[in-house]
Amino acid sequence: MKIAICDDREDDRGALKALLEAYGQDFEIREYGSGESLCKDMDYIRECGIVFLDINMDGMDGLEVARQIKSECPKVHIVLVTAYVNYALDGYKVKASRFLLKDDLEQTLQECMDDILREILQEERVMEFGFVEGNVRLKVDDIIYIETNKHKNVFYTQEQTFNIYKKMDELEEDLKEMGFVRIHQSFLINMKYIERISSYVMVLTTGKEISVPKSRYSEVKRQYTLFKGVE
Repeated sequence: MKIAICDDREDDRGALKALLEAYGQDFEIREYGSGESLCKDMDYIRECGIVFLDINMDGMDGLEVARQIKSECPKVHIVLVTAYVNYALDGYKVKASRFLLKDDLEQTLQECMDDILREILQEERVMEFGFVEGNVRLKVDDIIYIETNKHKNVFYTQEQTFNIYKKMDELEEDLKEMGFVRIHQSFLINMKYIERISSYVMVLTTGKEISVPKSRYSEVKRQYTLFKGVE
């Protein structure tokens, strides 16, 4: 896997690189001393699994760099690293995967890497479904949501929809532990596509709004919070 480290302090870059090399996997790690130099190497970033960004840098700070990377490479996992805990909320605004404090890296990096690598493996999972349209192999990460329509369930992806006669309970079991949440008898949602949940309404990144029943609201919020790793 390719990894990028961007920090204007050479000693901090070196310390993070040493911890990553000690993690026990064969990573290709490239270092950058500024946000500008990182953004100029976007071809490499597109191939990266993870980008570590220092928030406080001269010139382009890490938050600005994160926004640019996410706009061009939305699937890259960004980990914001800083000495100041008060930046955590800003990190979630730019859709960072994790937020780490420099003073705690030796204690927190292992768990951070475990979680992100598990998510990357999940993103790469492919399943075959017996749709009305025929057998189709889909990347689980490409499924936005599944909705019941009369006697069928409809899979929605960015480009296509597929129909299946399999019961929603069975589909929920098939996609268990893959980041899906059942918000209604008729909806199974890929939590990667949730923009926000508030006032009993879920808004997806596609703009679609779905009502969440009061009886399920607390549990859906709990599962989404755990999925985002903000507890």
